[in-house]
Amino acid sequence: MTKINENVAIQFVKGENEKDQPEIRLFRNLDGKNGKAVYKFYKPTTITLTNYKSVQRMFLIDSEGVLSTKKIDLSISEDHVKEVKSTYSWNSEEAFERFMRFASRYANSLSKN
Repeated sequence: MTKINENVAIQFVKGENEKDQPEIRLFRNLDGKNGKAVYKFYKPTTITLTNYKSVQRMFLIDSEGVLSTKKIDLSISEDHVKEVKSTYSWNSEEAFERFMRFASRYANSLSKN
């Protein structure tokens, strides 16, 4: 199992780093200002049938601080959370650059472990 660097993490539950590595797709408008990153977790480890109703945000945490989004969709079966889809959006070049710094740190933290 891949360990995630303590300084860079994705969390749905404060204090619990998500261990499932997401599929991430980026979309950006031609103007360069607006865009989004869609995260898909196929085997989330921190969201369960017991706590899924309390999950309100996805937190992207790194040395610069915390980015977050409320856009979370869950697919639930009878006995487990099957998939989590979360969308982080930005509306400026600066916000995009900040997101990309997080994404780079997150990717590097995975490759080091």
